[in-house]
Amino acid sequence: MAILTPLFAFLYHLPQVYKWLLRPYYVASLFMCLAFLAIRKTPGICEHLSTQREDGNSCDFDWREVEILMFLSAIVMMKNRRAITVEQHVGNIILFSKVANVILFFRLDIRLGLLYLTLCIVFLMTCKPPLYMGPEYIKYFSDKTIDEELEKDHRVTWLVEFFANWSPECQSFASVFADLSLKYNCAGLKFGKVDIGRYSEVSKKYRVSTSPLSKQLPSLVVFQGGKEIMRRPQVDKKGRAVSWTFTEENIIREFNLNELYQKSKKLNKTKGEKSEMPIEPVFSPVPEEEEPEAETISAMDTESKKDK
Repeated sequence: MAILTPLFAFLYHLPQVYKWLLRPYYVASLFMCLAFLAIRKTPGICEHLSTQREDGNSCDFDWREVEILMFLSAIVMMKNRRAITVEQHVGNIILFSKVANVILFFRLDIRLGLLYLTLCIVFLMTCKPPLYMGPEYIKYFSDKTIDEELEKDHRVTWLVEFFANWSPECQSFASVFADLSLKYNCAGLKFGKVDIGRYSEVSKKYRVSTSPLSKQLPSLVVFQGGKEIMRRPQVDKKGRAVSWTFTEENIIREFNLNELYQKSKKLNKTKGEKSEMPIEPVFSPVPEEEEPEAETISAMDTESKKDK
């Protein structure tokens, strides 16, 4: 099952993903994942390797190596149960295959283990997964344009993703957010993204931490009239994100996108009008602390003076 589940998912989405699978990052990752298998099975090389098999056949896996590979399959199966995109499935297979290769190489020969580990570190520092380059209706903000765009038209509702290019979760979520923009973008409902890994001031202003320990990446925030209405994931008192799955179904349900889309389409009919009346809000506004009225404050000051 650990092998069949990602295999079926891969075959189902093959017409959409075969192009990016042929990119150098994934081709190199495939060779690194199969490195131990190639060395153990290649004639002329495998004969010189050590083995714990009773028959002394060094060109086949011994019982300990089979255990490690079975454990790898179980880990991949558990991780892929929570994966929501093909990129996440493939990423989990690549990651844990490399970990298993490190263990197998160190067990075989410490020199081979050090060599493979060095290659993994160099690959991690020099190669990054390819970014999503598919169709989308998303506006990318900078630190100088985000405030202006959010407050430009109070009739427009914005669904903004705060992301960082180095985050694997953000990279996997890119295609999901792009699909949502293609389905729900209209005159009154728009989609935006801002790279808070690049613009640290935006991260501080909108209270989205870039720390991997906070698990706040990616974060989705709804803005109506330039003000934040709701966000996912929510953040607890310790500054850590409450666990939330970024599937397309969860986002549509949690943010009421169907209802919001129907109300936002009204702007298409009144686009040429000068009216600045906002659309009827779908979400209840975030409560703000009430300030005491000026008359009440002055009356309290007068009474305190009389007492003196």
